[in-house]
Amino acid sequence: MKATATPLPRTLALAGTTALLLATTWPALAQTTPPAQPPAGALAQSAATGAPFTLQSAVNYALEHNLSVRQSQLNAELSDVTQRAGRGALLPTANLSGSQTWNYGTGLDPLTNDFVSQTIRSNNFSAFSQITLFSGFQLRNTVRRNALDYQAALVDIEQARNDLSLNVASVYLQLVLSEELIRANQTRVNSSQQQIDRTQKLLKAGAVAESNLLDSRAQLASDELNVVTAQNQRDIARLQLIQLLNLDAAGAANFQIDLPQLPDPDDEAAYNAEPAAIFETAQGLMPEIKAADLRVRSSQLGIDVARGAYLPRLTFGAGVFTGFSSSRLARVFNGDSTAVVPIPVVQYVGGQPIPTTFAVLQPKQAIPELLPAKFSDQLKDNLGRQLQFNLNIPILNGFQARTNVQRAQVTARQAELRAEQTRLTLRQNIQQAAADALAAQRRFTSSKRQVEALTTAYRNAEIRFNNGLLNGTEFNIAKNNLAAAESTMIQAKYEFIFRSKVLDFYQGRPLAL
Repeated sequence: MKATATPLPRTLALAGTTALLLATTWPALAQTTPPAQPPAGALAQSAATGAPFTLQSAVNYALEHNLSVRQSQLNAELSDVTQRAGRGALLPTANLSGSQTWNYGTGLDPLTNDFVSQTIRSNNFSAFSQITLFSGFQLRNTVRRNALDYQAALVDIEQARNDLSLNVASVYLQLVLSEELIRANQTRVNSSQQQIDRTQKLLKAGAVAESNLLDSRAQLASDELNVVTAQNQRDIARLQLIQLLNLDAAGAANFQIDLPQLPDPDDEAAYNAEPAAIFETAQGLMPEIKAADLRVRSSQLGIDVARGAYLPRLTFGAGVFTGFSSSRLARVFNGDSTAVVPIPVVQYVGGQPIPTTFAVLQPKQAIPELLPAKFSDQLKDNLGRQLQFNLNIPILNGFQARTNVQRAQVTARQAELRAEQTRLTLRQNIQQAAADALAAQRRFTSSKRQVEALTTAYRNAEIRFNNGLLNGTEFNIAKNNLAAAESTMIQAKYEFIFRSKVLDFYQGRPLAL
């Protein structure tokens, strides 16, 4: 039986231009029902024709083609095989056997037990059936334990699907974030290029110093570097998403995603998620919680299975057997002993005795002979039957039963501890997700106000710079402050979207933008 470990946290990070978002770990999430699966042909067509993937279609495609989910399905099939094997142990066993042996020289006839000095060919045939009448309820408890393990393996499939869904959603949003950062940084590049053009004109007119042009060119190089950095982040996120979808070369070459228009976090009221209420909903939906509870029950049945070794074991068997030996002889009567037997008779004729011979026909008499017994006759004559009850009462077996019970008890306590730890991790992650979502919304609101203020300051600095009242260094500082604020605002927006989607997923809602 494959041992399944407790859910491992997944690291979800969103990339930015100047800094990466804080990495946060999340457990496997679940929903009441798996996402609706589109036809496989439609998914393959979407990948081959290059139609843009939405978040929902990307999740569905990954669930259909990802190898990790398939591996979980195979693990469930193995658990099902184990379950059926346990049920089969309740049925009687029946076996046929046959053998043919040649003995040379002096040996024991296997059927007559006589010592003979000749080559003997012997055959033995038997059929035997056995059923366990009582085994300390071990077989029954094993069947129940295997059924729970199979249910847990099925839940593990849902956990693998949810893990994959969240990973796809995380990378998908990273890709959308990178595209938006590329657009923002490209806008700054265009602005810097325009600023260089204006500065060159002002320099020719003698309105500004040459250092302003050099500072503008340095700023353009920095903006272009930011574009390259954002493009690298996009390419990495694109590669990760292609790998999660398990696309072939043709699908990877035509891969595109839909870039949705997402609302800003401040377009809605302050996020007021209740972690306690979400946890109560989530622990009834999360597959890792269900799997942990099922394995607790399975481990408790494991204790009962181990305790069954203390009790007697009773089996009943029945069989038939027969055999053949080439050395076995049978008395056979054959031949013909018919003969004419003369009998002297004296007759008196005229008072004188006259001898006369009469003949008497003797009836047929069989002559006995010893010949090898026929194969079919021996199989019929040597047929035997057997009924057998076996009772095994354990008394002392090196404390193996006691040790196994203790081991099963420790395993049960470990399963209970893992279930408790899984619930604790789920509660903590929900609390953290709610806090991060609220913090991201607040950070976006503050960043938006900061962008508005820095935009005004930048425009003022640009006017002063163009009029020669501000040097290039101070102007670039104002521009970089605005760029940093815009990047922070964009990152806060996507962090809020992702955290809120995670909390929705904890409550059984599908991942969709």
